[in-house]
Amino acid sequence: MNEMTAGASSLVAPGMTAGILIIGLIVWFFINRASVRASEQIRLLEELLEEQKKQNALLRRMVEAQRAAGAETQGGEKSDKRDFIRLIPER
Repeated sequence: MNEMTAGASSLVAPGMTAGILIIGLIVWFFINRASVRASEQIRLLEELLEEQKKQNALLRRMVEAQRAAGAETQGGEKSDKRDFIRLIPER
């Protein structure tokens, strides 16, 4: 009787091993997919940050040029003390 149970358990073990392997591969697939998507999103956010920095620098130059032109046309009067750049958040 013990020989029959030992033979049955040896047949179940490869089936369980294959099932666990398949489940492991499915879990790995979804984790890997999530990781790739997260990496792509991080890359896109970094690109957006670089573009935003370039736009902020351009905006600063434009504001400074407008202030310089405004100061020349007003004959040396004090320019507006409000800082336009503070309206744009830097991240």
